[in-house]
Amino acid sequence: MVDFPMKTLTIDIWSDVMCPWCLVGWGNLRQALDRLDGEIAAEIRWRPFELNPDMPPGGEEQEAHLRRKYGRSAAEGQAVREQMRAMAQEAGVSLEWQGDGEPPPAMMWNTYAAHRLLAWALDSAGPERQGALKLALFAAHFHHRRPIGDEDVLLDVAEEAGFDRAAARAALDDAALAARVRAEQRQALDLNITGVPAMVIAGKFLVPGAQPVDSYVNALRRVAAKA
Repeated sequence: MVDFPMKTLTIDIWSDVMCPWCLVGWGNLRQALDRLDGEIAAEIRWRPFELNPDMPPGGEEQEAHLRRKYGRSAAEGQAVREQMRAMAQEAGVSLEWQGDGEPPPAMMWNTYAAHRLLAWALDSAGPERQGALKLALFAAHFHHRRPIGDEDVLLDVAEEAGFDRAAARAALDDAALAARVRAEQRQALDLNITGVPAMVIAGKFLVPGAQPVDSYVNALRRVAAKA
């Protein structure tokens, strides 16, 4: 029997912190990589995609936003939430409030600053630390319902994740970094990415949407075979 060396693939994930399907997709990808342990490893980099680039600083109540954006009824909204909850559980992630007492209203926020912070984390600390910050932002939004459109809250989350607060604040004021994030958002359009999550494996193979674990396993094996 011939032992083949393990291959490492880059996976660029266009995603928004507001996106529950992105967290579900991440959970399924993580399970796929666990299944491929010893066969395929991945360097994961999170890229910017804003679901609501025109969201005002004060945000918008989630259910009202979704009714306005998609024109769905309260019953339809509940059905979608139940579907997401079941898929999240299967993916090994949670979209549920995890704080004490009654949860505050679920909100939608402007995430441009969050994306700038994530781009800085990748540049300054590498993919693994950027991934830790991304998961911390997911938790801040879904589990603790913190207003992550607020830059001070973003800095709190970054500091809690082990980043230097002063450096993070400087990153949020960095015009070159802001331009870079806008360029990566345009790159998503060039790649025909119109929804997230969207994963680009090895720089050229696009896997759209939150796929099942088996789909990620098969896609990664196909790309590794061609690499």
